[in-house]
Amino acid sequence: MLDSSLTSLPNRLVDIEPQADSIFADGKLPTFKDRLKQNGFAALSPVKPEIFQVNVGYMCNQTCKHCHVDAGPHRKEKMSVDVMKLCLEKIEEFETDIVDITGGAPEMNEDFRWFVRELRKTKVREIIVRSNLTIIVSNPKFMDLPEFFAENNIRVVSSLPYYQASKTDRQRGNGVFDKSIRALKLLNDAGYGRKFVLDLVYNPGGAFLPGNQSELERDFKHALWKEHGIVFNNLLALTNLPINRFLEYLIESGNYEEYMEKLISSFNPAAIDGLMCKNTLSVDYLGNVYDCDFNQMLNIPIHKNGKKHLSELSLNDLMDREIQVAEHCFGCTAGAGSSCQGTLVS
Repeated sequence: MLDSSLTSLPNRLVDIEPQADSIFADGKLPTFKDRLKQNGFAALSPVKPEIFQVNVGYMCNQTCKHCHVDAGPHRKEKMSVDVMKLCLEKIEEFETDIVDITGGAPEMNEDFRWFVRELRKTKVREIIVRSNLTIIVSNPKFMDLPEFFAENNIRVVSSLPYYQASKTDRQRGNGVFDKSIRALKLLNDAGYGRKFVLDLVYNPGGAFLPGNQSELERDFKHALWKEHGIVFNNLLALTNLPINRFLEYLIESGNYEEYMEKLISSFNPAAIDGLMCKNTLSVDYLGNVYDCDFNQMLNIPIHKNGKKHLSELSLNDLMDREIQVAEHCFGCTAGAGSSCQGTLVS
């Protein structure tokens, strides 16, 4: 399992990223672009943006060992109201169907609720909030979040690595499982899992691919109902990508090359059409635009005529671009595929 000392990465990326790149630079393993070409794709092209994913800040009340955002209490970056207003303008301009709010713990941005209420005034069909659950019971000022979510018909997507305390706490911290269960019960009391949509997210606890999403969902639903009386709608199984803390774990444990070989050997061309970079825009707390949340964390902008800020980009700019890829993209095409909405291939 992941080493408990992994808490903050940015100062060490200079040492770690070259190690990660080396196995591709010497031709030892094929690059992601190589794999695309071998399957008839010269490049990845976008479709009209359907999902507008907004990262409103990297601050979080947890410091999870697999976190590709490197989020935690030490992170102070947060989206301002001015950038939120720009997002609202562009969401209407692009006629985006879904807005996906993430972080960190997005609820820790003090303007989070204002942003949600303003989104409700638009024509957006669905608002997703990615909650770590424990934020709901971590402080009295967040205890009413289930009611706030319900009032605004939010689809809540919550992290729960496993339905047993030992595995969850190993990945997310001591006591996280019990707090998550308390939060899930509050969400159920507010109508989530029945009237309102409550989805859970599963991430593997180590250097392996997630299991079958449908089977995991069945096991989660059975265990959580039997042991805790909890209901939810869908389980989303996500592959851990070799970025930030998880990349550090892979390199320090000597698992990086083996893990990449596993991702590459599991490359599934059937997942390409469903990749989230094709229909999703990722916007950081400053308003810079990326092809996906993972490119955001690696600071790989969309590179459209030098434009990268939301204020500079039109819908035509976004449609007339080549999606930027790198070796971490193997994580999205391995096995059943992976995206923020779960597996891509049934």
